[in-house]
Amino acid sequence: MSRLTYEATGAYAPPTAARELTAISADGARLHVEVHGAVDDPAAPAVVLAHGWTCSTAFWAAQIRGLAAGHRVIVYDQRGHGRSPANPVCSTDALADDLEAVLAATLAPGEKAVLAGHSMGGMTLMAASGRAGFREHAAAVLLCSTGSSRLVAESLLLPMRAGRARTWLTKRILGSRAPLGPVTPLARRILKYGTMGPGSAPVMVEACARIVHACPRQVRYSWSKVLDLLDLDHAVRELTVPTEVVVGTADRLTPAVHARSLVAALPNCVGSTELPGIGHMTPVEAPDLVTARIRDLVSTYAVIKEGA
Repeated sequence: MSRLTYEATGAYAPPTAARELTAISADGARLHVEVHGAVDDPAAPAVVLAHGWTCSTAFWAAQIRGLAAGHRVIVYDQRGHGRSPANPVCSTDALADDLEAVLAATLAPGEKAVLAGHSMGGMTLMAASGRAGFREHAAAVLLCSTGSSRLVAESLLLPMRAGRARTWLTKRILGSRAPLGPVTPLARRILKYGTMGPGSAPVMVEACARIVHACPRQVRYSWSKVLDLLDLDHAVRELTVPTEVVVGTADRLTPAVHARSLVAALPNCVGSTELPGIGHMTPVEAPDLVTARIRDLVSTYAVIKEGA
């Protein structure tokens, strides 16, 4: 289980959940789930947020705060991340199973929600796109900084010409078993270079560094193997609900080529935004914009209008 070393105060400190529960996935994996915001208002629309590789519920702190008034905000730790215990099964099918378990545990039968996923969280939504539980509950989707295949080959982590050498080296870096250790000035510089835009504020870098460094080394390594072999192109074509795509132009891990491929392949793409100078951590680097996109999807697709 991750060492919880999140920022204690400030804009990126994780809010206190109104309710916590454990969802049980198909293979028995236990998932830590939090519900924030208007939990006692049955009319409040629901939002479900899925974080990415090496992150946790803390990654969505800004969105939780921005949406808490008037929404039920549901966040969960992917297996092995945050407060969800590690599990030997790591696969895109497991990610889809876990999402279905969270939806079943937190939403009423037939209740619709807007689902947002960042990086591996976006891949989770793609992997689940054909599942009955997903189709029962998904009103609309926001995909942030994500891709469906060729993650290592398209990565811009190394300033080299695309080809076998760059792919081989990138695979070794992303799949390293080396411990990340404490959050030091050097660690912050490395993380900022690899995952964030050049203009990202120190408080943003610090928040992301604390979250990423809290991820256990074996969990990081195990999921890197899944991402290396990722192929969800077929699942994108099954993502038929209204879907919006957001990416930063300075994203080295899932550069804009992935977002453009998603936009071209999605059956029902309702918007695409490329954020100048923003890196991979869009919900942290551009919190207001990401929150606004989620809020707009809720008001357009998840709120039942009077007289409708």
